[in-house]
Amino acid sequence: MTQSATNPPVGVDPVTETRQQSRVWKKFRSHKSAVVGGVLVAFFVLIAIAAPLLPIPDPAATDWGAVRKAPSWDHWMGTDEIGRDVLSRLIWGAQASLLAGVVSVGIAVLFGVPLGVVAGYFGGWTDAVISRCTEALLAVPFLILAIALAAFLGPSLTNAMIAIGISATPIFIRLTRGQVLSIKAEDYVESARAVGLQTPRILSRYILPNVLPPILVQATLTIATAIIAEASLSFLGLGQQPPAPSWGSMLNTAKNFLNQAPWMAMWPGLSIFFVVLGFNLLGDGLRDALDPREH
Repeated sequence: MTQSATNPPVGVDPVTETRQQSRVWKKFRSHKSAVVGGVLVAFFVLIAIAAPLLPIPDPAATDWGAVRKAPSWDHWMGTDEIGRDVLSRLIWGAQASLLAGVVSVGIAVLFGVPLGVVAGYFGGWTDAVISRCTEALLAVPFLILAIALAAFLGPSLTNAMIAIGISATPIFIRLTRGQVLSIKAEDYVESARAVGLQTPRILSRYILPNVLPPILVQATLTIATAIIAEASLSFLGLGQQPPAPSWGSMLNTAKNFLNQAPWMAMWPGLSIFFVVLGFNLLGDGLRDALDPREH
């Protein structure tokens, strides 16, 4: 019993852990669509990070002599309604979209995972209270809740990230609770209790390592949802505020010039499509690679 408690199948043995990581990486590489998703995500992350270093115009600089100009050598993706370079705004807008996706999901994980662990492990009235509150939040559509919270907090990128993070928290509470309920019934957790390990030790050594893989997959998929939510909030004027670039606000402006300057809507629309596609493909690949039934 002691041996079972100190060596559960959570990758404590360095050799076993290394072999498992090798299998996960091998399976991920064999998943063609996951690799494509990883490349797309890496591309957008790189251009967002490199935006200050790239030889592109100031995204807020106007040129009244180049209003709504079609794509050309001077402006590869054209210009907008006041002569700003669309490519420059697109690249700088990637920072807002990716930041919103990562930070809002970080907020959801930060609050959702601990609450899910508490609800699943301790049960009783604690589980009942957390579960009922979670169900109440899940009863409201994700985007509607995010819009309501953003409108209440006020229009800004920071408030939009907070609103999206709070709206996504119930997803991680429910997922974590279900995983903990399943893991705490395993023999190695029962053995750990039997040999007298304290609850914090059991949670940190046996519960959390087994909860993290599905949380990682869900976080990757939720980033895609958060990026769409941020674009929606910015489109409605509740996210990134002009003149700071955002894909959603670019689409909001472009809707008035679809006939005269379709490129104003095409490029931010395609950017949202490809970055969301990338995160979804990456998340699907991670889900398959981390599935213990495949090892």
